[in-house]
Amino acid sequence: MLAKSLVIFIGVGLITGLVFGIYLIDVKNTSQLVFVDGASVSIVTEKFDFKTGEEIDIKIVNSGTTPLTFSDGSYGLKITGLSGILMYSPVAVQVVSTLEPGEEIIFSWNQIKNDDNVALEGLYKISTNAMDLSGNKVEKSTTITIWK
Repeated sequence: MLAKSLVIFIGVGLITGLVFGIYLIDVKNTSQLVFVDGASVSIVTEKFDFKTGEEIDIKIVNSGTTPLTFSDGSYGLKITGLSGILMYSPVAVQVVSTLEPGEEIIFSWNQIKNDDNVALEGLYKISTNAMDLSGNKVEKSTTITIWK
């Protein structure tokens, strides 16, 4: 027969683990794409964790109700280390780009940095910025992890 205190501790541990697990699922599965009224941009990746060398598809979505203007053909896309050092930015064609509400553009990154070296494992910040019709800056960023 099991001791009464052992049964209580196991029961409390199971309940605590279940509650903590549900909390982590809610925190980890935050939606990257939320549509709002006004100016808004979103960055969407298919997941947050990638293996070394895996292709990363990045969607830049106008998740607002007003058109957004970007200063060049790269749609303001920048991938940096958490220290802020630029790792990758697409070759920018000097043409003003616009995303209408609900419209999206997809970029693919093969984890090769601008200096032609392979990105090392670690945390990377993907960001973009645009201007709304009033000339206000609209920015968004997300973080991904590259694992070995």
